[in-house]
Amino acid sequence: MYNFLLSLFLLLLTKAFADPLRPGFYSETCPPAEFIVRDVMRKAMIREPRSVASVMRFQFHDCLVNGCDASLLLDDTPNMVGEKLALSNINSLRSFEVVDEIKEALEMVCPGTVSCADIIIMAARDAVALTGGPDWVVRLGRKDSLTASQEDSDKIMPSPRANASFLIDLFSQFDLSVKDLVALSGSHSIGEGRCFSIMFRLYNQSGSGKPDPAIESGYRAKLNKLCPLGGDENVTGDLDATPRLFDNQYFKDLVAGRGFLNSDQTLYTFRETRKYVKLFSTNQDEFSNAFVEGMLKMGDLQSGKPGEVRTNCRVVNDNTWPLDA
Repeated sequence: MYNFLLSLFLLLLTKAFADPLRPGFYSETCPPAEFIVRDVMRKAMIREPRSVASVMRFQFHDCLVNGCDASLLLDDTPNMVGEKLALSNINSLRSFEVVDEIKEALEMVCPGTVSCADIIIMAARDAVALTGGPDWVVRLGRKDSLTASQEDSDKIMPSPRANASFLIDLFSQFDLSVKDLVALSGSHSIGEGRCFSIMFRLYNQSGSGKPDPAIESGYRAKLNKLCPLGGDENVTGDLDATPRLFDNQYFKDLVAGRGFLNSDQTLYTFRETRKYVKLFSTNQDEFSNAFVEGMLKMGDLQSGKPGEVRTNCRVVNDNTWPLDA
């Protein structure tokens, strides 16, 4: 616990005193960088619409674990168990190949210049913009980590069972407010979730042997059909009613008792977060503005540890192999 608290303190200290991130960081060293990232993301979305939502999640799972340093992207080595096998990531995070494609395209034009950590930030922004959500100017200039830690990820990342009180406490440790928490949860406006993440809600909420009473009955019947007891828990369902469109439908669904994950629906059942769910459900602009602000604040988290610009996002430079190996 001491080591975890120390790491968290250093993360926030670095946020205050690290070299500032800035817009247009690659304007001289790699002018087409942001265009290249968006172009690859657009092609990925055409090929598989769900992929851009998957890539957007990388910012959350990367930045909250020792800062935005692309540690999430590192493959395991004989001497390191990385974050891809962490409880919140294994069999859940996907579309790492899209980042590989972005990196390969950038290396062809600007070798050794654009960090994988910055790719995650740009790609997350582009995922939102390409699906009809807000567009914004990102701050860049991050370095890539030299290591990763499954243990650190397991200590920090919440499970789908998390309630609003736990999430508020977690986000506050990163100087993210209750409003930030609710707005950033709106990332579930696009994408899908696995049956594995909701089986307890459907059949044994809080060990009761009964479903979560917060689930609207018609929606529960739909989920029961999608995720029957004894069925394939890797089957996926839409996180809201418009899973290919980044909008405020997610919050409308929460108000109606149609949140897919427990960690979603709890935002409406908990008093402190409910007011923001109601606000965002009725005001798309309020949600968009708050989401952008939250993404920027989360994107500013840095570890302050030594880093590099990887040529392959999956490995540190000393052990790089070709992307197509």
